[in-house]
Amino acid sequence: MDNIRMGRTDRTPEIDFDFTRNNFSIRGESYPEDVPTFFGPLLSALATHLKAMDQGNVEFNFELIYFNSTSAKVVMHLLELLEETAENGVSVTINWCFAADDDNMQELGEEFGEDIKVAKFNICPTS
Repeated sequence: MDNIRMGRTDRTPEIDFDFTRNNFSIRGESYPEDVPTFFGPLLSALATHLKAMDQGNVEFNFELIYFNSTSAKVVMHLLELLEETAENGVSVTINWCFAADDDNMQELGEEFGEDIKVAKFNICPTS
């Protein structure tokens, strides 16, 4: 599968899905006008890739500054997909990165992390 790299825009985050290294990241703000059109192909490609894995290591980095409620559903779906991958025997590390002074993003990460039982979930404040 070809790697996916998309630069951020005013409304969409930077996407870096490196399928060859199993390293994935979403950075920036996420409030696209049409969430299914923006995230649908990304989620589909990632799900296909992860479901084909039965071993190895996956790292997913969330470095979001802001996201709307519709994008939050995408984040939840991504986390569920990553947790399922871990349950299938793949080593999955999820890094929730945020500005150290962003209490809201920290709380969101902590809430999302409560549902992760098998994958490793790291809260990563940055300066």
